[in-house]
Parts: sequence; structure tokens; C-alpha cells
Amino acid sequence: MPESASTLLRATRDALAEIRSLFFASRSEAEAAAFVPTLIGVLNAHAHQYYVLDAPVIADGEYDELIHALRGLEERFPHLQQPDSPTQRVGGTPLDAFEKVAHPVPLLSLSNAFSADDLRAWYDRCLRGLDAAEPVPVTAELKIDGLAVALTYADGQLVQAATRGNGVQGENITHNVRTIGAIPLRIPVAVDAPMGAPERIEARGEVYMRKSGLEALNARLAETDDKPFANPRNAAAGSLRQLDPAITAQRPLDFFCYGIGPTTAAAPDGQHAQLRWLSDFGFPANPETQRFASIDEVIAFCEAWTERRDDLDYEIDGVVVKIDRIADQEALGFISNAPRWAIAYKFPAREATTTLLDIKVNVGRTGVIKPEAVLAPVQIGGVTVSQATLHNEDYITSRDIRIGDTVVVKRAGDVIPAVVGPVVAARTGEERVWSMPTHCPACGSPLVRLPGEADWYCISNECPAQFIRLLEHYAGRSAMDIDGLGSKLAIILPEAGLVKELPDLYRLDRDTLAAMERFAEKKADNLLAGIADSKNRPLSRLLFGLGIRHVGKDAAERLAAQFASMAALAEAEQETLEAIDGIGPITALSVHDWFRRDQNTHLWHALRDLGVNTEQWPEEAAAEVVEAEGIAGKTFVLTGTLPTMGRKDAASLIKRHGGKVTGSVSKKTDYVVAGENAGSKLMKANELGIAVLGEAELLELLPAD
Repeated sequence: MPESASTLLRATRDALAEIRSLFFASRSEAEAAAFVPTLIGVLNAHAHQYYVLDAPVIADGEYDELIHALRGLEERFPHLQQPDSPTQRVGGTPLDAFEKVAHPVPLLSLSNAFSADDLRAWYDRCLRGLDAAEPVPVTAELKIDGLAVALTYADGQLVQAATRGNGVQGENITHNVRTIGAIPLRIPVAVDAPMGAPERIEARGEVYMRKSGLEALNARLAETDDKPFANPRNAAAGSLRQLDPAITAQRPLDFFCYGIGPTTAAAPDGQHAQLRWLSDFGFPANPETQRFASIDEVIAFCEAWTERRDDLDYEIDGVVVKIDRIADQEALGFISNAPRWAIAYKFPAREATTTLLDIKVNVGRTGVIKPEAVLAPVQIGGVTVSQATLHNEDYITSRDIRIGDTVVVKRAGDVIPAVVGPVVAARTGEERVWSMPTHCPACGSPLVRLPGEADWYCISNECPAQFIRLLEHYAGRSAMDIDGLGSKLAIILPEAGLVKELPDLYRLDRDTLAAMERFAEKKADNLLAGIADSKNRPLSRLLFGLGIRHVGKDAAERLAAQFASMAALAEAEQETLEAIDGIGPITALSVHDWFRRDQNTHLWHALRDLGVNTEQWPEEAAAEVVEAEGIAGKTFVLTGTLPTMGRKDAASLIKRHGGKVTGSVSKKTDYVVAGENAGSKLMKANELGIAVLGEAELLELLPAD
């Protein structure tokens, strides 16, 4: 048995002897004050043995005896309760909202590698940056599919836990993190630790949920008819962002540390050594982490885990590779949103084969008819997939996808399932060719295919399926944000005859709603409050929520910036609309035609008369352009996630200084601003030789204040 475990056992026996003594219940306040810190230290050390090392050294009954004694002392002398007491892991008072906190040093994202060649190219850049004649050591860590957090300790005590957020600012989740058994409330954890805690240290890592934990959690949720989680990451995210810490305490969350943020300590000069150093304090580090002398060894490690990832009890989506020496990391520095000394090797997109049982069509809010694959359920990346997109009729016919085919299904980006194509060699001759229906499956109206478009549409104004989708869209968070009106209620209200058109929402009353089956008065009150609140949304939200074809969030904001009211927009000619930056002829025609239809005029007039805002908010008005040299007259394309300012704010800055922002890369593009996970637009920019900027380079083009 390790010496540390022997020391812990001796301390445990001494603590149990004290608890079992004849006079323990009558101990004075001074005696209790002297004993409580010892008891907390022993219990936290046992939690570390159990949750982190998976090597408990006492029976559950003995642990229960220790914590019962501690709880009794805290109840007798409440002021002796300490923040690092294990009794605090059950969760505290529910919060109204999460407080925003600034990271003292940004939690940057990582650049991605998708092949061995990408890894070698990155490593060669690092060697050139270091002017190194010989290979430098590299550390490889499994990329845990969870949520990044920053844990701040002052004098050894956990004082703050924050999410990554946008990398510069996160959310304070300290109350919830305290409930996670693998995260120490005080460091060092060991009762015989050879070194004391730094005055201040930030440990960074990933909160995740094991597959087995998700299975057990979903079983409990099923017993209470609650919705199960789709995958461990969603479960971890949903659990960690509960406003009630008591709920988080019931979820099987875990933690791995992967690095150090700001600290007053003299940390070791090496990524691998730093992880061992953090482990000495009591932080769990992933046991599969390895230090290598060459990039070829790293590539072999990545390729091995590509095949072995399903052997683990937790999800991984790649391998993080870092130059090991901290001095080398500091010499290499950073690009605008990522370190040069680290890269994430992403596993290939997950694919599987299954049987295409049927092809059904769905009616969208604009009447678009979308074919959808009905699949024999198949596991892809830890998620059961039984439906997938087939895009449109041309996609199906061009790939000769047939009902009954064995098909390849891909979760693009490990998220959206899509049918890639058939496995022709597996055909038996019983497969059936599919054809697009000629009439709407919801209302029976003839379908039409508009010139120049790949999609078919139902153009009936009385199609019930369209209205259900429109109602769900109208109430969505990006549109009118009606709290309490989700997808289920978007079906129930029209089917009950209570909402036949959007204005009917604002005519609902409490008694009618409360009389509906399984619709309590409180639920009715919450829905009516959400509907009332929606009357005060900005004009751009209403324009987006009305479901005008080709009018997305960006187009709605551009329109709201140019017109003082819905009435003014309704009078605009197509040429006027086309002259607006970012509004093309197709969108202009769609908007112009929408306002020329009598039923739509009746619709927005009724909404206005019922109190819905149809006027431009001051902050929506087009900002005055202050031209900046280097931006004025230039065309920009934004791609990926911009962690500091976000793409919306970046676009506003560019336009405010005389630039133009478009959605696609062409020879006319002057700059591409690339953020995290930039995709095909960045590739196109490189192919065309277009200048690529990060956030920092974009800001350098702006005039100094």
C-alpha cells in the first residue's frame, strides 16, 4: 500500500476513535473547532481516493460515519462550516442567473488538424519558429468531449469556477462545480502532502460525463417521464448550467485537468510535468496522456486512438498535441485566437451503414418540401440515429438513393446526420426508386417547383403544416422569443382551434387555456406572460419571425436598419429594397411580393392593432459610416467563430467604417476574417490567394481612438 494511503488510514482511525469516544457528543466548541479541519481533510482525501484514483481504502459505512459526524458538528456550531467541507457538495440556494466573470488570461481555442500531413506541417512551423535544429518533445492528450472550465484557488481553497464562454468572459458556475466529487474543494488533497498550495492558481480542464453515467442518468429520467439526454456532452452541459446546484449534485459529472492558468507558483517547465504537478495537488489528469520525442510517434498515437476511442467510458473527439516545454510555448506565442504551440487533431467524421426504410417529406414554414430518410436505428458517435436529411429531390436522384438501400450515414461535424449515398454492391434487387409526391402531404394542394430552385413548395395559404412550423418559428428564441411556446404547443394550439393565425396568439385568455387538458393555471399564466412580453421585441425580430421567404436574421436586421416602421417597409419598391447593402434581388422580390398580398397586410395590421411593436428601435437604425483607410470600399467575408467580438459585432464594425460584408468568397473579396473552426470559405480564400485576417489583424485596420 502506498505511504500516502497508509497515512490516510492512520488519520482515519484516529478520527473514528474520536467520533466513537464516549464523550464526543459533549465536546466543547473549542474542541470541535480543532477537530473539524482534521475531519474535513480526511474526508476530502477519501473523496480523492474514490472519485479520482478509483481506489477507496475504507468501507462506505466508515465514510458515512465520518461525514455524519462532521454534519452533526456543523449543525451544532454553524460558524465552523467551511467552504471546502464535503457537506457542501449537495448544492446550495438556487440562482436567478449566472454572473459573468472575466478570465484574467483568455481561454483560447485551438487550431485544427485533420490528417497526419496537417500535424507534420504544424510541427515543422513550430520548429522553424523556434529555429530548432533538432526535434523538440511533444505532449499528446486525449481531447475530452465536455465543457472547458477554469478553477481558481486562493490559499488552497476553491473560490471561483467559470465556463470558457467566449474565451474572454465566462459564466460563474462555482456553486455547481462544488458538487462535482472529482474537483477538490481545497488543495492539496493528501493529508500528508509534501508541499503547500500556491497563494493563487488557476487550474483548467474539462467537465464531462461518462457513458455509463449517462446511461444511469437517462434510466432515472425515464422513470419520471423526463426527456433523456442525447449524448454525454449534452448531458454535461445541461447539468453544469443548472441554476439549482442541487440538481447538478444529482448528476454524475467528472473532471480532467489539462493545464494551468495564471498562478503565483513556480510551475514546472513542461506540459507533461505540469500535469503531474497538478495531480500532486489532487487534480485528476487523464491517464492516457503521453510525452513523445518525435511527431511520428504522436501521429501513431492519434491514429491508434482513432480506432480505440470506443473502448473508453467517455467520449473523445480527437487528440490535443502541445509543444511540451513551456519556454518553447512562450517563444512561439499566439495567433489572434489560438496558440501556435498547440493543435487539435480531430478524428474523422463518424459514419455508419444502415438500411433506408422509407423516405418521407416534411412541410417547412415557408412551404418548402424536404425529403427525410427513415433509417433502421444505428449508433453514430454515441448517438442513435433513425432519421437523416436527404436535402432535396435532385440530391436523391443524382445519387440514385432508393428505398431499401443499405446507405452510408454521416454525422457532419459529429452533429447533423445526413445520407451520403447508397452501397450499390449490397443491393438485392428489391430496392424501390423514390419519386417526389405531386401534392402536399398536409393539405393536398399541388406542389410547385420554382424556376432556378432545387426545392418543391406548397403554396397554399391554408396549409396546416406550414402554419405549425411558422408558429414554432415565430415563437423561437431568435424571433419573438415566447417563453413557454415550444414545438409541442405549436401543434396543440392549432389542432385545438385556438390559434389559426399568428394574431390569435394575442387573443388567448387564461380561462380558455386553463380548461385545456394537462394545462394548469400556472402554465397558462406563464404562456400569457411570454406572449405579452413578445409585443415589445425589436422590429427586426418581428420581420424574421413572420417567416418571409429568404429573410433570415441578417436580412431582417438590414431591413429594420433602413425603415422606420413596418408601414414604411410595406410601401418600399423592389428597386429600393435591392439598393440596401446585403439585400439581393431574390430577397427584395420576396419581401416586395409578401407585402403586396392582402392576407399578409391583414396579418401585420392585426399584430400592430393587438399591441405588437412594428416600429424601428433606435439601436436598429443604420449607424453613421465613419470611413477608415484599409476598410472603406473593401469587401469582407467572415467565417468561423470569432471568440472576442463575435461575427455580428465584427460585421457591424466593418460596415460602420465603410466596408462591405458578403456571405461568399469570390475574386472580388478583399479580406476573409477567419475565426475558430473556419471551414470551406477559408479554403476558398487560400485557393484564390485572398488575404486572411484574424481578429487582431482586423482591429489593426481600424483607426486609433
